[in-house]
Amino acid sequence: MPIGNVEDAPPRLLRALEEARIIAAEDTRRLRQFATRAGVRLGGAQGARVVSYYDANESRRTDELLEDLREGRDVVVVTDAGMPGVSDPGYRLAAACADEGIRVTAIPGPSAVTTALVVSGLPTDRFCFEGFPPRKGLASHLAELAGERRTMVFFESPHRIAATLAAMAEAFGADRRAAVCRELTKTYEEVRRGGLGELAAWAAEGVKGEVSVVVEGMRPAAAAASDEDLAAAVAALEEEGVRRKEAIGRVAREAGVPKRRVYDLVHGISGAQ
Repeated sequence: MPIGNVEDAPPRLLRALEEARIIAAEDTRRLRQFATRAGVRLGGAQGARVVSYYDANESRRTDELLEDLREGRDVVVVTDAGMPGVSDPGYRLAAACADEGIRVTAIPGPSAVTTALVVSGLPTDRFCFEGFPPRKGLASHLAELAGERRTMVFFESPHRIAATLAAMAEAFGADRRAAVCRELTKTYEEVRRGGLGELAAWAAEGVKGEVSVVVEGMRPAAAAASDEDLAAAVAALEEEGVRRKEAIGRVAREAGVPKRRVYDLVHGISGAQ
């Protein structure tokens, strides 16, 4: 289904919902609300069998839906916002259908990934989609992405966004440009742009709604900074009387590299890049 605005729903989607015999929905209540707003009768005069299809039951329900498909019954998969299968239920069923040679098609519509990318104001010529950051090992996961030169697009839940932005500021640098896009295409759409440190401070006050985060990739000049140059810059500041912690932060900001990288270099931690 569309990200939020029912007026963005393509006619082909509305027709598919009216003609469907089986609809697998991430949230059946929201599907029915959407259908009411769009003036669509699910399944038309005959009605459709609507079943829930979400994270907790996706594995079990996939087998059931696959059996329907084997017997020649079409299945329409819809999610609350965005494209099924992209950080939403649907991937397992599509993969199973591909394995068995069952035809799979998609109805194009609004995408939170490309919508957030365009409104972010960050480079769009090359980008990568990182989905939801992991709940465990967030710092190490982000550290692996610190050298990524493409613009990165993430999804995040409102109750985790402040902590994630703070971790991004630590991994990528507080001044790395980013945009937090919430409630895209909805009534209270908001786009906040700034450095990751600034955005983390803003999010600490609380954020509501569906959230997408767009982060600038590492700039070429930053990637070119050598380990030796970074360590030497910190040492030079320390000789001038600057405290090590402050020196590390200043060098990281000026070079446009993650503070963690400079910290690891100065303290001789292996694996620093």
